[in-house]
Amino acid sequence: MTLVEIEAGGWDPILERLGCADAYLRRGYVEASCVVDGGEPRLLHLSAPGGDVVFALSVRPIPGSYLADATTPYGYGGPVATGDAPPAAEFSEAYAQWCARNGVVSTFLRFHPLFANHRYAASTIRLEPLAPTVAWDLRGSHDPADRMHRHHRRAVRKAARSVEVQVDEAPSQLDDFVALYEAAMHRRGADAFYLFPKGYWEALGSRFGAQLVRFNASVDGELVASLLCLATPPWLHYHLGASSERARSAGASNLLMLEAARGAKARGYECFHLGGGVGGREDSLHEYKRRFAPDDLVEARIGKAIHDEEAYAALSGGDASSDGFFPAYRREALASIAHRS
Repeated sequence: MTLVEIEAGGWDPILERLGCADAYLRRGYVEASCVVDGGEPRLLHLSAPGGDVVFALSVRPIPGSYLADATTPYGYGGPVATGDAPPAAEFSEAYAQWCARNGVVSTFLRFHPLFANHRYAASTIRLEPLAPTVAWDLRGSHDPADRMHRHHRRAVRKAARSVEVQVDEAPSQLDDFVALYEAAMHRRGADAFYLFPKGYWEALGSRFGAQLVRFNASVDGELVASLLCLATPPWLHYHLGASSERARSAGASNLLMLEAARGAKARGYECFHLGGGVGGREDSLHEYKRRFAPDDLVEARIGKAIHDEEAYAALSGGDASSDGFFPAYRREALASIAHRS
């Protein structure tokens, strides 16, 4: 079995052939995410009798060295197996050899909750739990509103009196969304990590087509809330959301989420994946999302792997541990970004 890199033109077709062409794995999204993390997109493929493994990742040069590290794109990812896939240990060994050939010191993984691919992570990967994500189940004949928390249902009833909801499929420009989103992030004192460069927004608007869907809520003609969703059946992913203070008092965001769920259900989607809290925590955002589907929680994990202990320790000032911030040698770079913001 050989781990091979798939050329850009063959990336999405092989995901589609294997039945795992989720938005977060597709070439366009990984390219957009690389604008944020400064990496280069790669799709690795391991084929064996009866099954395959694909792994979409960003490979980032390590400043001041000839080495690199790897990370899954912003959101969710990790190796995804199909069919009677090779055992985790075999993929891990093939990936370790690929890392050695390419000077990749470490890998940080955000596993995909809907694929539940943390379950076959190799023993060489240190797994750490996050708060579960909310995967709103849209299957069956029920209205998605039926299982919502009563507080959310009350907000929806209030919003229905004054809020207008519109759907924008394949939006080509996101300027008003970006303005609303950045205002909301500044109002909440969000970390610089959650403020994306202009190139990221341009990539979302130009590379996704019908796989990007926007849901907008307006009051008296004023945009007060908006959702950006990634649409690749059978899953609709809540990607980013933005709202104003007026949206909160009107209940606009609650109605917008429900209408997005109803629209997805009408189009045959099985799940509206809302994700979790900030940084994978059980915070107020997590509780807000959970109240849309209180019983529809799925496990979430991150993973940390060091492939070259000696190089990692040297880059990290002698610390070869995978505890805490990972990779440790990038902590100062992140701190400098936060300081400049």
